[in-house]
Amino acid sequence: MCGAPRLSVFRPSARAAAARETREGAGSEVGKEARGAGGLAYLKNYYYKENLMGPFQTVPSRLISQLYCGLKSPAAKGTKICLTMARPSSNMANFREVFAKAKHIVVISGAGISAESGLPTFRGAGGYWRKWKAQDLATPQAFAYNPSRVWEFYHYRREMMQRVEPNPGHLAIAECEARLHKQGRRVMVITQNIDELHRKAGTKNILEIHGSIFKTRCTSCGVVAENHKSPICPALSGKGAPDPETQDATIPVEKLPRCEEAACGGLLRPHVVWFGENLDPSILEEVDRELALCDLCLVVGTSSVVYPAAMFAPQVSARGVPVAEFNMEITPATNTFRFHFQGPCGKILPEALAPHETETVS
Repeated sequence: MCGAPRLSVFRPSARAAAARETREGAGSEVGKEARGAGGLAYLKNYYYKENLMGPFQTVPSRLISQLYCGLKSPAAKGTKICLTMARPSSNMANFREVFAKAKHIVVISGAGISAESGLPTFRGAGGYWRKWKAQDLATPQAFAYNPSRVWEFYHYRREMMQRVEPNPGHLAIAECEARLHKQGRRVMVITQNIDELHRKAGTKNILEIHGSIFKTRCTSCGVVAENHKSPICPALSGKGAPDPETQDATIPVEKLPRCEEAACGGLLRPHVVWFGENLDPSILEEVDRELALCDLCLVVGTSSVVYPAAMFAPQVSARGVPVAEFNMEITPATNTFRFHFQGPCGKILPEALAPHETETVS
């Protein structure tokens, strides 16, 4: 079958319960808990076991944010949408025709696009900082136990992220957004990345669902503030080397980054989503709105295995909206999409998002 998927609708008797999202930046993953019948277990059983392993796809129509955070979606309550999708196309000319007609484009980006700028993803066999994986450090428990070690890890990442530049993939998205804005069309970036490279490239419309490494949150007063200091505090200067033989600096807690609010001075932490923490419900509500309105979705440099972001594009595809995946490899969701382009985002996106011959400035 070519083109849009066939759709059929049925309604289950009970609504899904909420489950926790536990993902932080590039290279981490969700937790396994599900609150009540129909939570994360329901999602995985239906979406992975029944669907991604076969041609018959069943996805919840309400945004995955409801499954994780108990939010309401504009879509009908309890609706499930079933689809059968042909193998995705890699025809750039056909994609360009769809792109030229789109009025509201959502770009979902992940660690892959940042890796092309030289940032490690902390995934796979080589995904270690010293002897720890990201999930060993990116938790509230790890921070409570050893805030010095966790801050060394994030100091290393902050310094690296400040040095790298957006690649042609980031720049192509930012240029496309600016150009289409003049035509009365909208581009919104929903990123899982915490590096702010989309902002650095010039993107204006952006939802950072896992936070930003260049923001801090006070553990005492809760104030969130931008912070691009290098180093973030004197005690971290020269610290954070990733080599396995490097010993922890064991910085006294009073010398770690502290809140600058009057009469506070509390310990600061990175303003990112750690394992065991919920995503910001207000941001997920915005994500829900954008996905409900888009008429074209691009999935850029993401593995499509980390929830809830892994469900964003399949849900869009399930209601018949074209989805184009740009990635170095095939993902578990590839066969649910209209298009798939394999290769570096920095090489493919500039061609894909270049001005179309039919474009006119309104």
